[in-house]
Amino acid sequence: MAGKFLALMADLDEGTQERMSSWYASLQEAGFKGVQTPDLPYHVTMAILPLDREGEAISRMQKVANEFSEFPVHLSHIGMFAGGSVLFAAPERDARLNELHEALEFDAPQEYPWTPHATLIIDKPETIQAALPLVVKSFTPLLGKITRLHLCEFQPKREIAAFDLLKGE
Repeated sequence: MAGKFLALMADLDEGTQERMSSWYASLQEAGFKGVQTPDLPYHVTMAILPLDREGEAISRMQKVANEFSEFPVHLSHIGMFAGGSVLFAAPERDARLNELHEALEFDAPQEYPWTPHATLIIDKPETIQAALPLVVKSFTPLLGKITRLHLCEFQPKREIAAFDLLKGE
């Protein structure tokens, strides 16, 4: 996406962060770094918004965080977006993930339909193609958990707000 924008994200739990970090560490050891934003927790992007929707996004996030409990997500497979520059782990789409997405949906036009994913690495297509066998070798399905909502502005990254989901189911 060109220009500045807001990303409303659903962050994954600490154990999932560690596991996904180990997948990325295997890529780094092989010399793959990527151009993704460093120090961003692994997450499922729920919405991309224009900058003028910041106040509305914060209000909606806070409301939704007070209504939703943490819930499991099964990162069952890996994928790549068209164009080949993004390699990701993908959660199974289930009722709870869809409900969260619908609660956070805005009427802002989206460039593409929503595809739940947790980015592992962004780079040139030829680099992603070279990295794919390493990810295939280290990836195993994982039951993680969505624990928090998080809003950032990009580029450069500016942390705006974060709200924990309710504990327990």
